[in-house]
Amino acid sequence: MVEMKHCEFFLLRYVPDAVKDEFVNIGLVLLQRNPKGAEFADVRFTRDWRRVRCLDPEADVEVLQAMETQIRAELAEPRERAMMLKRLEDSLSNTLQISVSKGCLTADPAQEIEALARMYLEAPKRRGTRVEAGRQAILGRMRSAFEQAGVWGLMRKAIPAAKYTHAGDPLKIDCGYRPNGEVRLLQAVSLGTDTDSAKVLAFSYPQIAAGIEREEKARTELTAIVEDELERGDEGIAFALAVLEESRIRVARTEELAGIAERARVELRV
Repeated sequence: MVEMKHCEFFLLRYVPDAVKDEFVNIGLVLLQRNPKGAEFADVRFTRDWRRVRCLDPEADVEVLQAMETQIRAELAEPRERAMMLKRLEDSLSNTLQISVSKGCLTADPAQEIEALARMYLEAPKRRGTRVEAGRQAILGRMRSAFEQAGVWGLMRKAIPAAKYTHAGDPLKIDCGYRPNGEVRLLQAVSLGTDTDSAKVLAFSYPQIAAGIEREEKARTELTAIVEDELERGDEGIAFALAVLEESRIRVARTEELAGIAERARVELRV
């Protein structure tokens, strides 16, 4: 079993106009926590400042870039890490804000901060045809199964995780429904083309479940729908499956969709 490390991260946001409350994520700090303190602490800033300039043409990008070096130097001092958040809050100008911290599980914090930086700091890019085809193919089969069961029109779609986690969370859950006191969520995950999506889902799910319990007073069940044929010997796929299991996310193959859709039909009393 892969040993998972408990980490937390927070975002640095550029907010040029506090009244409008519009922001761009420009930085990310990741900390690994244990009773003796942080074993890993690092920061990443965006390398693409176009979104900042679009939001604020007069932004002083050089000053913002210099902050990455300053913050990394502060993180490098183990004795001062306990005061790091307070010093950041005190030293940041009014145009910068720190987000609420989020928890995550990872086998390698150094790799995790790179993945999180790509997710939160880089401008959206068009995915490769193979990645898009993999997830979209699964999503298409999900929709077809639920349509055949007559329940697709009764389900919630593109459910924003930010409703239950934190503002700015880009994750959306493909679909879900609520029978009785439990919310059932389903997400298409192509492990054959994009194993990182499993990690994103895994560290977001505990917060989503907690948010649903808080906001809707309901338990949550999340099922990741993956390809029928997976190379179980592939280390990346094996790791992704282990991460999903660690976060108590059910994994089902597309060939199981007919049964999942039938369960929804019965529970929704169609």
